[in-house]
Amino acid sequence: MAFRPLNDRKRRDRREHGGQTCDDDSAEGVRNGQLSSNPVMNLFWGAWFVGRPLGRAEPIGHNAFRNESGRRTLNRAAHRETGRMTVTEPLWTPSAEAVAASNMTAFMARVNAEHGLSLGDYDSLWQWSVDQPAAFWSAVWDFCGLIGEKGDVVVDDPKKMPGAKWFPNGHINFARNLLRPDWDPNADALVFWGETAVKRRLSYQDLWDAVSRVQQALIAMGIEKGDRVAGYMPNMPETIIGMLACAGIGAIWSTASPDFGVQGVVDRFGQIEPKVLIAAEGYFYNGKAHDCLEKIAAIVERMPSVERTVIVPYTRESAETSAVRGAVWWGDFIAPHAAGDIRFDDLPFETPLYIMYSSGTTGVPKCIVHGQGGTLIQQAKEHVLHCDVKPGDRVFYFTTCGWMMWNWLVAGLASRATLLLYDGSPGYPSGAILFDYADAEGMTLFGTSAKWIDAIKKAGLKPRETHSLKTVRVMTSTGSPLVPESFDYVYQDVKPDVQLSSISGGTDLLSCFMLGSPISPVYRGEIQKRGLGMKTEVYDEDGTPVAGKKGELVCTQAFPSTPVGFWNDPDNKKFLAAYFERFPGIWTHGDWVELTETGGLLVMGRSDATLNPGGVRIGTAEIYRQVELLDEVVEALVIGQDWDNDVRVVLFVRLRDGLELDDALTDKIKKQIRQNCTPRHVPAKVVQVTDIPRTKSNKIVELAVREVVHGRPVKNKEALANPEALDQFAGREELTT
Repeated sequence: MAFRPLNDRKRRDRREHGGQTCDDDSAEGVRNGQLSSNPVMNLFWGAWFVGRPLGRAEPIGHNAFRNESGRRTLNRAAHRETGRMTVTEPLWTPSAEAVAASNMTAFMARVNAEHGLSLGDYDSLWQWSVDQPAAFWSAVWDFCGLIGEKGDVVVDDPKKMPGAKWFPNGHINFARNLLRPDWDPNADALVFWGETAVKRRLSYQDLWDAVSRVQQALIAMGIEKGDRVAGYMPNMPETIIGMLACAGIGAIWSTASPDFGVQGVVDRFGQIEPKVLIAAEGYFYNGKAHDCLEKIAAIVERMPSVERTVIVPYTRESAETSAVRGAVWWGDFIAPHAAGDIRFDDLPFETPLYIMYSSGTTGVPKCIVHGQGGTLIQQAKEHVLHCDVKPGDRVFYFTTCGWMMWNWLVAGLASRATLLLYDGSPGYPSGAILFDYADAEGMTLFGTSAKWIDAIKKAGLKPRETHSLKTVRVMTSTGSPLVPESFDYVYQDVKPDVQLSSISGGTDLLSCFMLGSPISPVYRGEIQKRGLGMKTEVYDEDGTPVAGKKGELVCTQAFPSTPVGFWNDPDNKKFLAAYFERFPGIWTHGDWVELTETGGLLVMGRSDATLNPGGVRIGTAEIYRQVELLDEVVEALVIGQDWDNDVRVVLFVRLRDGLELDDALTDKIKKQIRQNCTPRHVPAKVVQVTDIPRTKSNKIVELAVREVVHGRPVKNKEALANPEALDQFAGREELTT
């Protein structure tokens, strides 16, 4: 079956998850500080929309009460805001019925029965999972119904990191586990919305047939195990189809979203030398269509390894492609091949599946290789146990193919869930579009970013009053720390009876170190728990485990989704330096966190961006939380400036349209920080800027700004979505005194 886009289309621009800018014309206005006509998108990009003063909900504390369903939900009460989080009653507690019906409870009962244990809560299960890693991961394989052979060894040495071998005598195939034989062939596998321009629905049979045809076409041109196939693609069905076709035969899949510029794509794909490039001819964003063919032609000319360029129709049925070397339209590529069988080779557990990329803000992006087995078992664990995904659920994550959450999302097929794909602006034609999608398609897991939640909060959206959201059980947030006030907003104005899971991990492990638990309470501002099977701890400066104090997030035991390695790093020098240099044999993730008395975690920011005035380490997130509570401030960035043989805190603020930073506002900002943090958090300098530089995955780049302020070069500006924003941080007179 050939997949063709629908005809009646609108237009779009494009972004990375969490609000990435793009290199096309409509995004240039955002990059240059001009405002869109869309209020939510202005907020999403860190700008208040024109002509509408927005208030904010007052911060509220919480004592809990039971609703009619028996779940513990939001109640307003006095809550003193302090620099250090204090334990309050939970915002949400699952009902006894929900706990009993959860996959986590079923898994725990199975473990108890098979191992003669009496585990009764999450914390005891977590402790067993890290004390007995072989038994735990074997149990995950069985409970999640993974298809393959475990072999006679689960892990050769869990204390060897890196280098532990998982299921070394077994075999698996990622695609076989996503294209499962126990499907209803007529049920939805994929639902796709491309803003309001395109809506498509693929059954499991449709998906199978498409993967079969694409795989046959790849094999016919000689693609085999270990070859690389790259996708320059939106988050649309053909991207998943291409990945599954490759995974079945052991070819390696790698993606970038079409808002990346030519150099950004070549910096990534050029290192891995793909034989095939699959690329959409255009994409939609914010109601506009954007042509990618000129960029595709330039990319292919700079990558001589590409033998065939497969053009996927999205914004139009056809276009002139003669300028693109080796171009063939998707339909023509698969036309000679009728749908039939799919080849699922039995592959070793560590067979490369994906090549991912670091942000590239300190140089050319690192190419991170992830294996078929580790990716599958880790993501299946997170979906089935931590997110309670069940067969027939409908799983959504707002992401692009330039962010690891796309890879995380697609593994939901292994849990026999329907994937809800969305590509385009999260604010077009209104900020309610994703909630519209949730109601229309019966979404059960709503995945998004902390930045987006903050944007709709500031825009004054109240989905609880305008949408049903009755099917949404879990709402996940990642990309940056979810501040306590955003927890308040979700429970007050989105849905009071939902498991709000702030999750944190990264491209490095293609999964999470910290995430949710459907059998545990949600506390304000906290990530619920450490992930099962992940021996995650917090180390102080001396490498001693601590709780109730801020420190480095580390993992002290091997886990299956540890990268296979870095591409073109034969002696593992780059790989070892990236994660194991600080504490040999222990994964140092680079997050500055605190383990709380509830067993949850607080993320203070990146440890390499922590401030150190007077020798005291301060997490940047603590300052951001306070500053961005002020109506006048859209967003902020803080660095430590070397000054007088010490470090002083410098805060850059982007203000609402039309406002100027004066002494009164500066004093207000400093007072907000001093009263709610400590005197050491108060910036020595507050400086106004009109834009905040960020990566293509919408993360602000404190380190790059720090380099500019100190007159040092930034190595790879191409990794930034808006590199011109760095210019206004150079040579600031305010920072010379």
